[in-house]
Amino acid sequence: MSKQVFVEVPKPQAGIDVLSRMKEERISWVDLQFVDLVGALQHISVPAHTLDEKDFEIGVGKLDGSSIKGFKEIFESDMLLLPIAETYRKIPWEQDTARIFCGVKEVSGSRFSKDSRHTAENAEKVLAQNGFDTSYWGPEAEFFVFDEVHYDTTNPHRGQGYSVGSIEAAWNPTGKGYPIGFKGGYYPVPPADTLQDLRRRISDSLQNDFGIRVEAHHHEVATAGQCEINMRFDKLTCMADNLLTFKYVVKNLAYQSGKIATFMPKPMFGDNGSGMHTNQSMWNAGRNQFYDANETYAQLSQNAIYYIGGLVEHGRSLAAFCNPTTNSYRRLVPGYEAPVYLAYSKSNRSACIRIPYYFSNEVSKRLEYRAPDPTANPYLAFAALAAAGLDGIKKKIMPPAPVDANIYHMTVAERRQHGIKELPGALLESLHELESDRDFLKPIFADDLVDSYLTLKYAEANAVGTRPHPYEFDLYLNS
Repeated sequence: MSKQVFVEVPKPQAGIDVLSRMKEERISWVDLQFVDLVGALQHISVPAHTLDEKDFEIGVGKLDGSSIKGFKEIFESDMLLLPIAETYRKIPWEQDTARIFCGVKEVSGSRFSKDSRHTAENAEKVLAQNGFDTSYWGPEAEFFVFDEVHYDTTNPHRGQGYSVGSIEAAWNPTGKGYPIGFKGGYYPVPPADTLQDLRRRISDSLQNDFGIRVEAHHHEVATAGQCEINMRFDKLTCMADNLLTFKYVVKNLAYQSGKIATFMPKPMFGDNGSGMHTNQSMWNAGRNQFYDANETYAQLSQNAIYYIGGLVEHGRSLAAFCNPTTNSYRRLVPGYEAPVYLAYSKSNRSACIRIPYYFSNEVSKRLEYRAPDPTANPYLAFAALAAAGLDGIKKKIMPPAPVDANIYHMTVAERRQHGIKELPGALLESLHELESDRDFLKPIFADDLVDSYLTLKYAEANAVGTRPHPYEFDLYLNS
């Protein structure tokens, strides 16, 4: 049997390249995809023959901005989608259809200030202006794959609830399979791990169909189908594109297998949730600006220390972008490998900022920000992290000393002695933090984007916060 070799197909660089590829691949329909303000993928399909070269420069007038979360009012709704040539790929599970990610433009021709992808592009420009011509990003987006999900919120007075089912689940009632216990999912082999083949098919599609390198895949810690597939790092905007593609492929191939994939951070009580540890490093002229061979602590350069200082300084407001749902804070509790303490350390998974220490050299030197989860809009989350780190470098913010101990086992007094701050405990708290600490986002983020984002997220937090929870009846019915 011959060894499978990953061959990267060159990305189209301009509209004319895309038109040529569409002709070669006999594409009939093109899916124009973009994200709303919270990062949900949206699309409209157009006949391939209607696209021409100028559409990649001017845009396609197909968007009603008033129907997209956080975009426009009804009296100013006409907008343009700008196809990004290098994101073109044929969709393997749809007949004669390709997808292209799009930026969003005003009808005047200017880029839309609330276009998340434009914000990511801004982040790369601002980093370059400040001496970092390249930044590399490696998110590790975990997810669950369930056999079935049931929930009912339609009649709040008749009763509300949810249930999830999986042949792997510790509570599996079918009598089939080899159930995985709580926190027992790291790394069982088949047949206990029932998702080996699905993860392989997802990985193959990412590599062969979408040009995204995969470094490994495995079952994660939690019971009931928690998975991780590691993508190779890439530049900021491109990595955000890749992450959206990753979620798109995972959901579609799981659906085709009769299963439901979710990136919800904490779908189950009593077990680990899904995070998105985000590796990052800053480079200039081919040299890693986070690496200094002469520094004794993890070979971290002074720029890396200042960058960490920015993440710690702004960590509580960063949570609004990195942990953007009410469910995010069900995960951010001690005891489930979720980082809640704003500290840094080498190889210490109880710290929010970990310096991976498998290989200590210039090529691999990076920091891993462990707080984010995969419900984040990746364009905004990566841009916000870059903005916070850059603010730390500009202002020479020194973080508290590294903590090479299990922070979960420290007392409150010990954490206070080390100067360790905690992440917010709820979405509302993180939104309040962002309101009071948002200046560091300039000039990467437009003010109206932040305003609209806050409005949307406050509405989410209030929608959940005003509904009685089933467990409240257990606590308070006889009060």
